[in-house]
Amino acid sequence: MLVRRIKNTGIVGLGLLLMVACSQESDTDSSLSASGSNTVLSSAYPVPPHAKKIPKDVSAHGDSRIDNYYWMRDDTRSDAEIIAHLEAENAYTNEVMAPTQVLQEQLFQEMLARIQKDDSSVPYKKKGYWYYSTFSGEMEYPIYARRAVTAQDSQNAETGGFGQGQSGNGQEEILVNVNELAAGHEYFSFANLSVSQDGQILAYATDTLSRRIYTIEFKDLKTGELLPDKLYGASSSLVWANDNKTLFYIKREAQTLLEYQVFRHTIGSPQSEDVLVYEETDKTFYTDISKSLDESLIFIRHDHTLKSGVSVLDADNPESDPELFQFVEKGHKYQIKKSGNYFYILTNWNARNFRIMRVAQGDGGDRNRWQELVAHQKDTLITGYLVFKDFLVLQEMHRVVPGVRIIPLKNNAKHKKSYAIQFEEEAFATSFEVNANFESDKLRLNYSSLTTPSSVYEYDLLSRSRTVLKQQSIPGKFEAKNYQSERLFVTARDGTQVPVSLVYRKDLFKKDGSNPLYQYGYGSYGANIQPRFRISILPLLDRGFVYAIAHIRGGQSMGRSWYEDGKLFKKKNTFSDFIDVTKGLISMKYADANRTFIKGGSAGGLLIGGVVNMAPDLYTGAIADVPFVDVLTTMLDASIPLTTNEWDEWGDPREPDYYAYMRQYSPYDNVERKDYPALMITTGFHDSQVQYFEPAKWVAKLRELKTDSNLLIFKVDMQAGHGGSSGRFKPYRDKALEYAFVFDLADISK
Repeated sequence: MLVRRIKNTGIVGLGLLLMVACSQESDTDSSLSASGSNTVLSSAYPVPPHAKKIPKDVSAHGDSRIDNYYWMRDDTRSDAEIIAHLEAENAYTNEVMAPTQVLQEQLFQEMLARIQKDDSSVPYKKKGYWYYSTFSGEMEYPIYARRAVTAQDSQNAETGGFGQGQSGNGQEEILVNVNELAAGHEYFSFANLSVSQDGQILAYATDTLSRRIYTIEFKDLKTGELLPDKLYGASSSLVWANDNKTLFYIKREAQTLLEYQVFRHTIGSPQSEDVLVYEETDKTFYTDISKSLDESLIFIRHDHTLKSGVSVLDADNPESDPELFQFVEKGHKYQIKKSGNYFYILTNWNARNFRIMRVAQGDGGDRNRWQELVAHQKDTLITGYLVFKDFLVLQEMHRVVPGVRIIPLKNNAKHKKSYAIQFEEEAFATSFEVNANFESDKLRLNYSSLTTPSSVYEYDLLSRSRTVLKQQSIPGKFEAKNYQSERLFVTARDGTQVPVSLVYRKDLFKKDGSNPLYQYGYGSYGANIQPRFRISILPLLDRGFVYAIAHIRGGQSMGRSWYEDGKLFKKKNTFSDFIDVTKGLISMKYADANRTFIKGGSAGGLLIGGVVNMAPDLYTGAIADVPFVDVLTTMLDASIPLTTNEWDEWGDPREPDYYAYMRQYSPYDNVERKDYPALMITTGFHDSQVQYFEPAKWVAKLRELKTDSNLLIFKVDMQAGHGGSSGRFKPYRDKALEYAFVFDLADISK
């Protein structure tokens, strides 16, 4: 075995070797190559890259902090020495993991065998067409297409007679073959396909660098030709006005990558003539644009961690000025949607878990005129909503269980009292599918669980009947009945009950403390990690793992207070909850104490970094994807993307109290001379959200200080960004590497 092979060489810990090497050089010595050299290890084994040290004083508030690896930051991503160091890390990972190549290929093929190669989405109807996407064979990217609605479609009103293997009616029209656009690019992202109101012009956004800086292009659907219009430096948000020639889009600021300027583009004119409609000058806000479901209004959303606002434009009069719906006030978060002559407002005004208010169009600015339609509930959070012509649909979260509630907007024979849609399983996930038609009395939902593949339902809001339009097909040896999911609660150290969703394979689960554990968590931004079906976890379950999602504080699975109890000066609850869940699962015999593995990405990578500092002996191995680990340095630098927007999430370390608290858990700042579990850390060189140099510095510092001989590998995707590899299949290569790392540590050979 790979890990055992290294451990049995009789070598002192890697961290001690690096300590010796570092003690022999001056702190300012930059003569060593980026990959370094160390001849103490036997030549039969790879030598980990050795990063030089160039001390930089990053002290603040009288607290001394010297960052020896600050030199790894290069905003231009062109420094040859840094690139060489990252490539050396990749070479080391490849060499160390070489003995697992057969297993990696096996795992990759195992996951691919469970993907339906020829597949299509459920079509939706809009303005005389059925829109859908398809995959075929080995295609990495989808083909987007449409068919005209025909008279025969009335026989298959939900899907137009195609989907689920049916051929459908009408002539297929290819809108975009993304595989052709992606040809020749190592990375390719296609976003936000949007068709003008008359169905004649297609707009879409592409990114070939993975910095989430998009180019917007246009296609004439009558001729099939691309228009000369190209809009650069944009986000992926785009909205058509109703005149079929005006498109609204958002530009990103070059340094911080913030979406801050909303422009109006007229087809046929150069980008230099585009009109600035709105500019956000407060760098603590995000900006987004959307359109009301009835397509009468365009919304410019101003979003901040603690407050929000919406400006409104007339979609029939695109040259009109946007008007602020309700003044922006600290502590007030709201969204608006429109139906008829009313606005429906999701607001936390005197409602911690949000409520729904209604106000006549034109009176939105006067909060005294807002009328409560759905009252606040102490134990239920409203997480989202849709407004049709005759129905209001709520997404809710009640004690980690998602729900969907229907509120009729008219009280007559057809439209009666409000009701909730009933779901059968204990732990499941549900979300809105494409609901494109304002006047519809049918709702499309996506439903899945840890044991039930993704299903698209069409729910009749009048008859309350449910139709399955499609269920994800899992080829190969998959039987849902072979797996069992559970929902349980673990008592945290302060007495709080922390929910956990878990799944295992029935015939391999012993509940005697012998099953290896793979525990996932996130715990930030109020994000809810729902227990949905994932093909990628089946290799774990089929080898006896218990897969667990820890719904820790910092998310909103138990309401808004759950989020507030895991941020700012309460952030450490996130870490302790996660640790206590592991201990609880071990004590309840769900997990083998000697085979515990944890995973998190982005802010979840911060979670992993904090946890392995706080409880390193508890874990066998840890995976941190694109981890946000250099909390203090990043949040002190307003030029880094996302910093200014997130001071109210983590705290503003320019203030001494916040600095002192963040100093206690910032993973990079708390690396110590001690043993750590085996670690796999990943990043994308072009990451626009967590810059590559955060995990690169963390790895270098861990290599310098850790005193164990456990494996530490750093995988850098030189073509990707925050979301990892693009395409349908390529991400499973990364997953195969991760599982090979875990299985080797768990003493699983195949």
